[in-house]
Amino acid sequence: MLSVSWGSAEMFWSASARDAMQGVLADAKRLNVTVLFAAGDELATGGLTDGNAHVWFPASSPYALSCGGTQPATAGLNEEVVWNEGGTGTGGGISDVFPVPAYQSGLALPPSVNDGAVRRGVPDVAAAAAGTPGYRIVLNGSVMIKDGTSAVAPLWAGLIAIANAGRDLPIGFVNSALYSNAALFRQIEHGNNRVDGKGYDAGRGWNACTGLGVPKGADLVAALGAIPVA
Repeated sequence: MLSVSWGSAEMFWSASARDAMQGVLADAKRLNVTVLFAAGDELATGGLTDGNAHVWFPASSPYALSCGGTQPATAGLNEEVVWNEGGTGTGGGISDVFPVPAYQSGLALPPSVNDGAVRRGVPDVAAAAAGTPGYRIVLNGSVMIKDGTSAVAPLWAGLIAIANAGRDLPIGFVNSALYSNAALFRQIEHGNNRVDGKGYDAGRGWNACTGLGVPKGADLVAALGAIPVA
């Protein structure tokens, strides 16, 4: 199990560097190691100002479980919307590099706002990422609140680790199982990750802000724990 909280826009990766990382992630898949990546905290543009949308790599790798973010709705804490606080918010969108993987082939993926093509969609899943309420941690004896999709990836890793604890062998590459079990998620239907109008909207089913949605924790752990050993 690897939880990774870094990445950068796909355009910053040379083809050789991307291929090298893809080789590592393919090895992880072969060895039954689940690898999770944060989808980024700079909304649909990935923090760039070139007028295009940008998803992060390695989160956009078909071998990765990419993790987006939500925040409480303004009406109260009982509903979540896309994490978008103006200057910061969840990454997500359509890859400029990778084709649609098999596990996303049955989805109504939106076309890229850059060129209208349909390719790999990011993120796969989501969880709370906003600073309110945030995650209370202790660092060097000091209590602080942390946020971001960098917190979502380890949260999801923890859920998968709990499921693995009850199995003879780890689940490994989990994307296909998750996409086959939409009932294990609460869909996020409101909000967007747009910057100056550029980006994507939430909605029913998978969306390019929060993926399949946020986990129904106990149901998710039980379902993953019951997946037959390959």
